[in-house]
Amino acid sequence: MSKGLFDLSGKVALVTGGNSGIGLGFARGIAKQGGDVVIWGRNADKNAEAVEELKGFGVRASANSVDVSSQEDVVAGFVALMEEYGRVDTVIANAGMPPNTQSCLTATAEQYHELLGTNMHGAFYTLQEGAKHMVARAEAGEPGGSLVFCGSLSMFQGVPGIVGYAAAKGGIGAVVRCMAAELGKFGIRANNIAPGYIKTGFMGGDRDGQIEPPEKWSDIDKYFASKAAIARPGFPQDFEGIAAYLASDASSWHTGDTLVIDGAALIMM
Repeated sequence: MSKGLFDLSGKVALVTGGNSGIGLGFARGIAKQGGDVVIWGRNADKNAEAVEELKGFGVRASANSVDVSSQEDVVAGFVALMEEYGRVDTVIANAGMPPNTQSCLTATAEQYHELLGTNMHGAFYTLQEGAKHMVARAEAGEPGGSLVFCGSLSMFQGVPGIVGYAAAKGGIGAVVRCMAAELGKFGIRANNIAPGYIKTGFMGGDRDGQIEPPEKWSDIDKYFASKAAIARPGFPQDFEGIAAYLASDASSWHTGDTLVIDGAALIMM
């Protein structure tokens, strides 16, 4: 029997910030296609709940508490991953701090660097270390691998009050394009995902992340829905398919791209 186009059996994915929200949407999408999933998250209870759910899809799943802003923690996290699973095929750098709304005139150096420490440097450490393991496997005769960064529409827009957040997202967007150019010879691809407005638990969404009917939308949900061509908010469920695609061999020639998942809100602005 031939395997499905997005079959991920035998593959292992790491999703940072994967115990809730968009990250859990990524993890669900991979697990539903048979891929094993490792989550890095800082909340032990959420980690345990996510792992239990993912195992329900019949795959291996585990979680680790890793501070991605620490390169030493990231390296140790990959050591643990490789000891347990023996390989990593997909790395999704999704962990990050939310914007700390602050004027560019009054933002302190501490606030600016705190955001960059997690959202930019942490993502780079994660993707870099994952790439090292993929390159080693390629040099042993098995090329391939997928690096994914979860950005935002601030990669394209000028948004008042989020200079540090936008700098981190835009900066790693450029890093990913450089990685795509450099690592293609190993069969490794690197892509960005840029979500629009997403109703996660932080915005009052249910943990299951499923698309909600309009009667459950808040006023802010309705506002952002009115800005999109497909007039609804985004939900974590919307990121299951794109994760499965980018983790699968179906995307083996898709690299250096930024995939905007926003219901066409960006082009409507």
